[in-house]
Formats: sequence, C-alpha cells, structure tokens
Amino acid sequence: MPVSPAEARKRFRAGLRTTTAFWAPGFAQANLVVVPREAAFDFMLFAQRNQRACPLLDVTEPGSTVTTLAPGADLRRDLPAYRIWEHGECVAEAPDVIGCWSDDLVAFLLGCSFTFERALTSAGVPVRHLEQSCNVPMFVTSIQCRPGGRFSGPLVVSMRPIPADLVATAVQITSRYPAVHGAPLHIGNPAALGIADLSKPDFGDPVTCVDGDIPVFWACGVTPQMALAYAQLPFAITHAPGHMFITDVPDETYAI
Repeated sequence: MPVSPAEARKRFRAGLRTTTAFWAPGFAQANLVVVPREAAFDFMLFAQRNQRACPLLDVTEPGSTVTTLAPGADLRRDLPAYRIWEHGECVAEAPDVIGCWSDDLVAFLLGCSFTFERALTSAGVPVRHLEQSCNVPMFVTSIQCRPGGRFSGPLVVSMRPIPADLVATAVQITSRYPAVHGAPLHIGNPAALGIADLSKPDFGDPVTCVDGDIPVFWACGVTPQMALAYAQLPFAITHAPGHMFITDVPDETYAI
C-alpha cells in the first residue's frame, strides 16, 4: 500500500487490521517483542546468539513507548495487531496494548524481511504473497535456536516461492540486508527443515506456487514468539505475525 509510514501508523491506530507486506514501500519494517525488565537481558542474549532470526534494530528504556526508528510513534497502538502472552501462552490478540503497558516493560525492535521485498520486486523477482494479496507463510522448523538465559526453542522461517532462474538473484539481493534477516537459510526441500506441508503454514497464509518455483526460506522474526512459549514469562507482548511496526527508516539504510 503506497502510503507514508506516518499515514500507515495513523490508519493502524484508528483500527485498521491488515498484514503490512508492501505497506509504505521504501521503509523498513520491524518485529516487536516486549518483555518485563527482569527478562530483558536474557532476551538480548538470545537475540545476540540468534542474529539471523533476531537482528536487533532498537531497544527501549524500561517503560518507554517510543523508538528512535520512528520518533513520535507510539509502540502501544501503532501496529495493526498485537499478541498478549501470559505464562507462555498467547491469550489474546488486540488492536492496541495501552491498557496493559507498564513502566517495567522493555521493547525490542527486530529486523523484518518485508523490508527487502521492494528490492526483490524492483529487480524483477516476483513475491507471490504480494501478488496473491495475502500474508507471507511462516513455518516452525526442526532447527533449534541457541539458548539464551531462559529463552530457547525452534527457529521459525518465512517462505517465498522463487522462479528457479531467479533464485541466485534473490540470494544476492537479500544478502545485502543482514539487519533484516539477510540471505536465505535454505533453498529447496522443505523436509530438510522438518516442514511436512507447504500448504499448511504455522503462521500467515498459504501461497500458490507457479510452475518452476522453488521454495526459499529466510529466518523469521516470529522465532522469539516460540521462545516466549518456552520461557513461560508471566507477561509479554509481541506483534501478531505479519502485522509489523512500520518505521521511518528508509529500507536502503540497512543495505550493504
């Protein structure tokens, strides 16, 4: 959706719920993880040890609802959908989290692969979930993350079907964006990741492959949500999968 980041956040704040894929093209998007202060070091350790899945873009002071990635934005209400976690369970999805935010909470903003999709399409690489107007499919894999403090769990990946003759181009383009997951982790056989059926994603929507497409998998910022389930914190907040925080940072800022 070709609107500015500020306009997108305004619409989300007003109650619009939608996947943010290709909203505000040209600007980076971010995953959100919010944990109590006493668990913040452990989560930072987990992120540092699993940087492909959890590339840190910003960390707030305890209680702060703002980020340097979008001055003036409110992390409590400027995403289209949030998840609320209690003791490792997602107990609700909500349009905002104003009523449950406290001075004890630390917010982490993590890179999101939606950021490099404009570069893919500009190079002529089709992005099927954009063509099909749905969310990107995401899968829990059999690969275990490296534990960090109380956080552990399986890696989650996003999948984009890429025409075989454009896979090398997709790898080259996305490798320029290490701060938003970078190059693919795996190309081809989903069974090698423990994925049994590409038509049944764990998060997001199934996408239809075109003849000649090869499944390509990137590390995904939903990985921390699996780690929250394992950590069983009394309370936490995340974005709903595919419903990201749109920053004011141009996507090329994260390109190398």
